[in-house]
Amino acid sequence: MYLLEEFEKYIEENELFSHNDKILLTVSGGVDSMVMMALTAATGYRFGVAHCNFSLRGKESDDDEQLVADEAQRYGVEFFNKRFDTLAEMERTGESMEMAARRLRYAWFRELCDEHGYTVIAIAHHVNDSIETFFINMLRGTGLRGLTGINTQLGRVVRPMMFATRKDIHDYAVAHHIPFREDSSNRSTKYLRNKVRLGLVPMLKEIKPQFTTIMRRNIARLSQAQEYINASMAIIKERVIEHNDGIDILYLERIDALLPRNYVIYEILNSEYGFKGDVVDALCHAIDGGSSGRRFYSREWVAVTDRGNIVVSRIAEEDACETLVERNMIRSYAGGSVLYFEYCNIDFIDSYDLGDNVALIDADKLQYPLHLRRWRDGDWFIPLGMSGRKKLSDYLIDKKVSLTEKKRQFVLVSGEDVVWVVGRRLDDRFCITRHTENVVKITKDTL
Repeated sequence: MYLLEEFEKYIEENELFSHNDKILLTVSGGVDSMVMMALTAATGYRFGVAHCNFSLRGKESDDDEQLVADEAQRYGVEFFNKRFDTLAEMERTGESMEMAARRLRYAWFRELCDEHGYTVIAIAHHVNDSIETFFINMLRGTGLRGLTGINTQLGRVVRPMMFATRKDIHDYAVAHHIPFREDSSNRSTKYLRNKVRLGLVPMLKEIKPQFTTIMRRNIARLSQAQEYINASMAIIKERVIEHNDGIDILYLERIDALLPRNYVIYEILNSEYGFKGDVVDALCHAIDGGSSGRRFYSREWVAVTDRGNIVVSRIAEEDACETLVERNMIRSYAGGSVLYFEYCNIDFIDSYDLGDNVALIDADKLQYPLHLRRWRDGDWFIPLGMSGRKKLSDYLIDKKVSLTEKKRQFVLVSGEDVVWVVGRRLDDRFCITRHTENVVKITKDTL
C-alpha cells in the first residue's frame, strides 16, 4: 500500500488536484500510466482516460489502444482515443517524430478539456524521467533552469507520479496484477533519452549504487537555487527593464557591478523571452566588442544590441530574420524552426542518409560567420548531385512549394554562397567527400 499512500500524500502536499476536479488521465498502456490510472481509481478521484495512437508501430500500437480501452471500460470511465498520422504530419511540418507527437497530443488534450469539462491533465512522468531530463538538458547546455528536472505542475498539466521511481511503479504493477504493455521503441538507442536511460544511467549506478537517491536530492537543491535566483531576478528586472509600446529596453549599466553581468543578461533573456544560452553568449560577446545593430533571435523575439544596451521586440512577419552563426555555435533560429549544430571528425559519422532535415557539411569549406536568412530573389545554388547552377526560385517552383512555405524558407549562406536550402537540399560544393576530415552536422527541428 506504500505507493497508494504516497500518491495521495504527494497530490495533497503539492495541491495538484482535489476531489472537486475532473481529471483527464493520459494513458499510453505502459506501466507508468496504467499504474497512475489504478491509483487514481483507488483514491476515488473523478477521471476520464485519453489515449493517443500515433500509428507508428502497427499492431503493437493497436494492442496498446485495446488494452487502455478495456481498462477504462472496467473502471467505468470515459475513454477517448485518437489516431494520428504522425508520419504525414512530420512530412508536412518538417518536425522530428518526438516534436510532432508532442504537439499533436497536447493540442488534443486541451481540446478534450474544453469540450468535456476536464480541469486537470495528468501525465505519468516519474523520478527517473526527471533525472533523464536533467542529463539531456545538461548535454544541450540549457543552464541551471534546465537542470531542475520536470515540473510537477505547469498550468493545468500535473504529474502526480513524480514521487515514485520506475522500480516502485513496476513493483506495484506486478504485486497488484495491473496489466501493462512494453513499448519496443523504448529499447531503441537512436533516441537521446534512451541513450541516457540505457547507457549513461546504468553506468552511473554501477559507480554509485545510491545514484537515484542522490540525483533526487541534487535536483531538489537545484530547484531551490533556481527559486532563489527567480526571486532575486524579479528585483533586478524591475530596475533593468523599461517597457515602451511593445519594445523592451534592457539598460545594462543598471546591473550592479558586483553581479556577474552576463549571467544576469542570460537570466533575463531566457526567462522573459526564451533565448537559449549559446545565443545569449553570442549576444554578450557582441556587446563586449562594442557592436551595435547585431540581431539575435528566440522563437518569438528579436534582441538588438544598441550602444551597450539591448532592445527586445516581437518578431514581425516581415522581419528578414538574418542571423549570424559564429564558429562552434550550437544553436540558431530560423523563423519557427531551430537549427542544431554538431561538430565532429568524419570518423564519427555512422550514417549518411539522414533525410532532408539534416545536412552533413564539410566544415573546412565554410567561411565564418555564416548567415542564416530568408531566401531572396537572385539566390542560386548547385543542388546536391548536380553540376549546374539553379535559381532558388526555380527550385522551389519545381518542388511545388506553396507561397506560404516560400515566405518561410531559410537558407544558410557562407560568404556569398548558399550552403543549404534549409530542410530541403544541400549545395553540392559543401557536401562531404572522401577528402573531408571535419564535419558540421546541422539538424532542423520545429519549435
